[in-house]
Amino acid sequence: MAISRIERTAKEIVLTMQEYHAFAWKAMTNIFRPPIYWTDFLIQSDIIGVGSVAIVLLSGFFTGGVLALQSAKTLANFGATAITGEFVALTMIRELGPVLTGVMVSGRNASSMASELGSMIVTEQIDAMRALGVDPLRKLVTPRIYSSIVVLLLLTVVADACGIAGGAAVTVYLNHQNATQYFHMAYEHIIFSDLVQGAVKPLFFGYLLSSVGCFYGMRTTGGTQGVGQSTIKAVVASAVLIISIDFLITHVLLSIFPA
Repeated sequence: MAISRIERTAKEIVLTMQEYHAFAWKAMTNIFRPPIYWTDFLIQSDIIGVGSVAIVLLSGFFTGGVLALQSAKTLANFGATAITGEFVALTMIRELGPVLTGVMVSGRNASSMASELGSMIVTEQIDAMRALGVDPLRKLVTPRIYSSIVVLLLLTVVADACGIAGGAAVTVYLNHQNATQYFHMAYEHIIFSDLVQGAVKPLFFGYLLSSVGCFYGMRTTGGTQGVGQSTIKAVVASAVLIISIDFLITHVLLSIFPA
């Protein structure tokens, strides 16, 4: 009984992964074949990007502030509080900026994608689009994936800048250190490999959160209750995948750009 249940669960996971990869691959390759819905791309960029600026600003700023507070306490034991700026800048650019932005945006937008597409499935709007000769995947999913990839990169830059600014505010006004020294250390120790790590990760995270959100939305069944279940699955799966893939990307990038 238990073995058959485990076997059934494993088969469902493998089948879901196969369906997801086929779904995401088709949605990504649609960009190379007309028609391309550029208007929908711009609309989704506005919804995902502009709508997420506030939470990215706040989360980035206060994360940088917390990093400055915690690091200053630890570095003071070694008489190295002068490198607080370096620590905050490298941590935000390499790791916390991309991951934090990906998780925050996935909580806001992966859920909205899943609920929106799920509601369209339940109300048979997707079937109406197919009846009119419109490919729902090309019209609804592809613009969301590509807009998420582009916008998440820009939002990550905003989060990094706000995190460094938050660390500067704490360093100057709470830890009473020199602002010039903070920014000098932050700027001096950022190298090309750090920027590459900070720029590559958002591309993968944007793809993951949008494709997962759209995937669960398009697989919605069971009426309004199914919409809620799809939303929960989309948020949980996208957040877990972002953190998991972050480990793999970091490992690969560190092997390409060794310290």
